[in-house]
Amino acid sequence: MVSTQTEQVRTEQAAAAGAPPDVALAAIRKTYGDVVAVDSVDLEIARGEFFTMLGPSGSGKTTMLRIIAGFERPDSGRVELGGVDVTGRPPYDRNVNTVFQDYALFPHMSVADNVEYGLKVKGVKRQERKRRAGEALALVRLESFGGRRPVQLSGGQRQRVALARAIVNHPQVLLLDEPLGALDLKLRQEMQSELKRIQQEVGITFVYVTHDQEEALTMSDRVAVFSQGKIDQIGTPADVYEHPANEFVAAFVGISNLLERDGRRFTIRPEKIRLLADGEQPGPGEHAERGTIREAVYAGMITRYVVDLDEGGEVVVVRQNTTGPLPAGDEGKPATVTWDPGATFAIQDVRKEEG
Repeated sequence: MVSTQTEQVRTEQAAAAGAPPDVALAAIRKTYGDVVAVDSVDLEIARGEFFTMLGPSGSGKTTMLRIIAGFERPDSGRVELGGVDVTGRPPYDRNVNTVFQDYALFPHMSVADNVEYGLKVKGVKRQERKRRAGEALALVRLESFGGRRPVQLSGGQRQRVALARAIVNHPQVLLLDEPLGALDLKLRQEMQSELKRIQQEVGITFVYVTHDQEEALTMSDRVAVFSQGKIDQIGTPADVYEHPANEFVAAFVGISNLLERDGRRFTIRPEKIRLLADGEQPGPGEHAERGTIREAVYAGMITRYVVDLDEGGEVVVVRQNTTGPLPAGDEGKPATVTWDPGATFAIQDVRKEEG
């Protein structure tokens, strides 16, 4: 059942080569009184892409999702889905579905009835509804749970039902508004893998909103980093992490050390820095600086160090605990840190330059 659906998706994706973007936003602006929520944003999302809008609370990412869904109208700008201008259309007249954090399942209905509901509203015949709902539940690995009520499911299972209900309508675009936010860490990590698998099998364009950097880096084909109603950077997860466009992106996406030497500002990730053991010498071509360990925190797989550098500034360094926890009492000890100059990335604060 799923394999047949997957083959159909692959055929459709091949036929869609060269098609217009599934989502195209042009000069979108949205204000609430004196607050500018979205500030003249342009964005294109390709067909079949897993695209994530990442940013802190109040950065504009959720407002943008609601504008795509039709729940909010932009003050100015244009929204296109598959090359069609839908700016003035209501949500029900857009070929999109939305999955929310709170699942929004009907508690009095069975799992199967919840999944079938949208098809029933559209007038799909009963036999066809059951077939499509069964396929959707199989896709999220809940084919034997159709007769249960939502209250009998775990949080992760309810989220899968919500996903099946959204997918069963075969929307052009699936919008996901922080859908894993209510789950515990282990289940959230499991669902990240599941969401990516499901997206690849169904081939639907996913537009995902989150403030969780790990989710964005783990699942996405591309990431847009939002700040103050604007997009600071768009790129693959590796591009955004390894080559942040400015100081905000470097600080928000993972942990980054920002240093200034000889008038040059640059960033370097903690895992790119080595904390030398006693008597160890820098490697060929490595840049070395001395300092003092201010803090050492054991964190299971790693120990995290904060080192105050003699030349000014501080760096966070991580060291894997391959032989168990390192000896305690490192705080206050002198230390030498090294890094490959090629692992640094020159950076600028775009906001300050604009001002």
